[in-house]
Amino acid sequence: MRNLLLFFHVAGAIFWIGGMAFAVLALRPALHAQLQPPQRLPLMVLVLRRFFLVVIASIVLLLASGVPLLLQVPGAAAPRGWHAMAGLGIVMMLLFGHIFFSPWRRLQRAVEAGDWPEGGKRMNQIVLLVKINLGLGWAAIAAVLLWR
Repeated sequence: MRNLLLFFHVAGAIFWIGGMAFAVLALRPALHAQLQPPQRLPLMVLVLRRFFLVVIASIVLLLASGVPLLLQVPGAAAPRGWHAMAGLGIVMMLLFGHIFFSPWRRLQRAVEAGDWPEGGKRMNQIVLLVKINLGLGWAAIAAVLLWR
């Protein structure tokens, strides 16, 4: 059972972190180089709408697998890296919640209204926050693997 929980936990992390890396390091720069805001921003809204469903599913998977794994070991006996990973994961989830309920909603409204400067501003805000979350995700991986 432990290995199955660990598999689901790692899968959730791979989908979330991999998706963030792809979106901000590959997709967005390519779209920015090829498309103007009236084409680029509606496309990014469609992409993010799908990706955010993946993130929500990943968060559910991470919590549903991570909490039981952490509870299998008494708190004081768990490696420090596990606690760091859990704390960073919570921060990442809260940051995603902020992205989802604030700049993401404003981006959608701006695109619906054709307000490209506002849409660009919100997209840049989302990208910055996603880059921060990407760094936190790598820090969580490093903590759990390197901090015993």
